[in-house]
Amino acid sequence: MGKAMIIGAGGVASVAVHKCCQNPEVFEEILIASRTKSKCDALKAKLDGGKTKIETAAVDADNVPELTALIREFKPDVVLNLALPYQDLHVMDACLAAGVHYVDTANYEPEDTAKFEYSWQWAYADRFREAGLTALLGSGFDPGVTGVFSAYAMKHEFDEINYIDILDCNGGDHGYPFATNFNPEINIREVSAKGSYWENGAWVETEPMEIKRVYDFAEVGQKDMYLLHHEELESLAKNIKGIKRIRFFMTFGESYLTHLRCLENVGMTSIEPIDFEGHKIIPLQFLKAVLPDPASLGPRTKGKTNIGCIFRGKKDGKEKNYYLYNVCDHEACYAEVGSQAVAYTTGVPAMIGAMMVMTGKWRRPGVFNVEEFDPDPFMDALNVWGLPWQESHSPALVD
Repeated sequence: MGKAMIIGAGGVASVAVHKCCQNPEVFEEILIASRTKSKCDALKAKLDGGKTKIETAAVDADNVPELTALIREFKPDVVLNLALPYQDLHVMDACLAAGVHYVDTANYEPEDTAKFEYSWQWAYADRFREAGLTALLGSGFDPGVTGVFSAYAMKHEFDEINYIDILDCNGGDHGYPFATNFNPEINIREVSAKGSYWENGAWVETEPMEIKRVYDFAEVGQKDMYLLHHEELESLAKNIKGIKRIRFFMTFGESYLTHLRCLENVGMTSIEPIDFEGHKIIPLQFLKAVLPDPASLGPRTKGKTNIGCIFRGKKDGKEKNYYLYNVCDHEACYAEVGSQAVAYTTGVPAMIGAMMVMTGKWRRPGVFNVEEFDPDPFMDALNVWGLPWQESHSPALVD
């Protein structure tokens, strides 16, 4: 079918590369590019010898001319951006300059401000449209699969959706007193920020971890979950008609929250530079350096994740509830691709999103979120590539 360039060589990229190599009819050739070429080479060494041809390269994703030159040299059909969210705009600039479609898993946020929203990337819509290129935003799980679930529910189950609760449960145990399941810097910025939800056409802001609920998750059990701001709330409020409220909840154990509060209290989660022995350092970046690498958690983690959406709305004039979710086993993921389930649930949809664009099933000029395309081929692909979905027509609701 064609060629894909994958930027990044962390845990999510590793899963995406594995999945591309399982799908050689679409991904005949891939280029793994990262600032640290040795990580790319290690991935290549694991997977070489199959039908997918693998190349590697060093690249600074913040250097647009350098990145553009590499894209032009490799000539991919799509660039799958699995670098840091800080680098999204630079990668989009390079794709425009080189004339290549773009896919990512997380929206842009400035490095010096703990704020993430789609406005910066949505502002590229005219440029991608005029170039005849597709930019697909947020093709991970949340955001990503949660948006596809919403589009599927709207297409097949409802005449209008009024309420969406997105529930992200990680029931895994890695044995460390404190560690994050994806990039520590991004994770801690996300969970320590103020929460918010969309209701009646406006944002309602909450204090961090202010709103707590308890939910009994299938195959995981009862867990405490907390309301956070999350990026797909913004796009779903725009794209799913009839919405009155959208909320996002994520589970956290008491040990994680206790450690996080202590780190916050002593200033270790700050992104403001401080002077240390004649050098400027950012406390959160130092903390990231001393915490366990999320990519190392795979062999230690046991248990399951459960991520999905509870919908409430109307069908044929009657009130209706509907729940779509996926359960993923950490140990099964490690056995298959050497990764824990948090990276797996992001890396698989990243590959599927790139596949949707490459095959033309999801392709039109402009900048789009996943819920703006036909959900059916993506939903079919989830069942094929390791994230089978389940449904309930009588779910327990969140008050």
